[in-house]
Amino acid sequence: MSLTLGQSPDPVSATHDVTNQASPLSPYDASDDAALLEGLRREGAGWAEVDVRRLGQRAGGPEPQEWSELANRHEPVLRTHDRYGHRVDEVDFHPAWHELMRVAVTEGLAGAPWADDRPGAHVARTAGGLVWGHTDAGHGCPTSMTYAAVPALRRQPDLAKVYEPLLTSREYDPGLRVPTEKRGLLAGMGMTEKQGGSDVRTNTTTAAPTAEPGVYTLRGHKWFTSAPMCDVFLVLAQASDGLSCFLVPRVLPDGTRNPFRIQRLKDKLGNRSNASSEPEFDGTVAWLVGPEGWGVKTIIEMVNCTRLDCVMMSAALMRKTLVEAGHHVRHRSAFGARLIDQPLMRNVLADLALESEAATTLTLRLAGAADRAVRGDAGEQAFRRIATAVGKYWVTKRGPAFTAEALECLGGNGYVEDSGMPRHYREAPLLSIWEGSGNVNALDVLRALTREPATVDALFGEIALAQGADTRLDAAVTRLRARLGEATQAGARRLVEQMALTLQASLLVRHAPAAVADAFCATRLGGDWGYAFGTLPDSADLDGILGRALGGGN
Repeated sequence: MSLTLGQSPDPVSATHDVTNQASPLSPYDASDDAALLEGLRREGAGWAEVDVRRLGQRAGGPEPQEWSELANRHEPVLRTHDRYGHRVDEVDFHPAWHELMRVAVTEGLAGAPWADDRPGAHVARTAGGLVWGHTDAGHGCPTSMTYAAVPALRRQPDLAKVYEPLLTSREYDPGLRVPTEKRGLLAGMGMTEKQGGSDVRTNTTTAAPTAEPGVYTLRGHKWFTSAPMCDVFLVLAQASDGLSCFLVPRVLPDGTRNPFRIQRLKDKLGNRSNASSEPEFDGTVAWLVGPEGWGVKTIIEMVNCTRLDCVMMSAALMRKTLVEAGHHVRHRSAFGARLIDQPLMRNVLADLALESEAATTLTLRLAGAADRAVRGDAGEQAFRRIATAVGKYWVTKRGPAFTAEALECLGGNGYVEDSGMPRHYREAPLLSIWEGSGNVNALDVLRALTREPATVDALFGEIALAQGADTRLDAAVTRLRARLGEATQAGARRLVEQMALTLQASLLVRHAPAAVADAFCATRLGGDWGYAFGTLPDSADLDGILGRALGGGN
């Protein structure tokens, strides 16, 4: 239909012109992060840079970003029985979940580093997680537990001989079948129970020996067992000599289903793509891992690894939401100028960039310690012991506040589900809860201080590498040493916070550009900072900080 003289265009359609909105972020390169790439090289895995860059480019692509959205929109569904009434206890996932898992396993983000003799293999995996973490956090749970199960399983060499080649495989082979008939396996863990939570010594699940040496049957329940579709689980149960660790396969060698009755899936705040369950055991067949009574000592090998992954995923969420915020403010204008050119917005972004770089740098330093520790470096083992708990406490604590501030940079657009920012915001608190809440990790640091004095020497030895380079850092070290002498449970959080900030400052002073290190020390150690992000002092080099984090911010 044509317009006649005097008519105007449809006034309704004219009101829907879209202006002053940011274009889609994807495709982008999730590995375009100077702190990440420099840390990768510094911690001995420069040989993996090509693969990390390739994975980062893929992570920021439209297809993986769409997988992430679909996997969270279409949540896992529990099927307790088949159509004939047989108990199956299976969880169905959207195809997008399987695509995410396939890439993660193929790229070596599960157990593969344990089969790689190259120095830096564990650092390379962590860097891969930092970039692939720009997709979906939920599927990182089973890959993390699979990675972490290997060192714990090595406490029982006969079992490790059978299962380790499959746990370290780069083949994703979903579906419940006899484990030894599959091309690759996923592992989970069953620790906490209703009555105790983190206090696993109160567990009531029992393990009764059978006539076959090393084989038991379990009876009891677990309260928060994630990724129940995994092939095998490391489970804590009470044996005659105390709390012990057991390997529980979902399918037994003869092909029958091992009793693993999933009562329900948890309705969680976030992490919606990942199923978390309440399984019950009733005559469930299990193989002892390590000696009876050594359950905590055995499974702590697994927890040390998954705690590092909590730090890694928090750092990945920080970087992802910083990139989202930076992209938005480059394309959005208000009050006559682009947001990126507004001094106050630049201050907010620069402050977030400092936090993100500190988290990424610490994550890779912890990964380097883990890599060298498993290769026999006693000093790095001592540093890893205390610094991983410190990092787990602090970085995961910073995540929720960080993602909230990054979300606010998008204004109302960030509060809408389509932006993806609400999903990241809901994800952030979980990482400070999993593998021990803040209090649990703070208490763990106190235990290390009192029972393993070598860890204190290792921590201060690391921090001392920056001695004399910044007076604020030197003063913080003096304060920290004084506080160690009066460490109490009530003051544990403040102590661990000071440890984390001093360690991060030391790393940045040694490895980051002057603009970053100076602003971090001035704010986090020197007291020239407010109570919210975006309160950097006037002396901060905002251009230098943003240029490093976001390519100049223009």
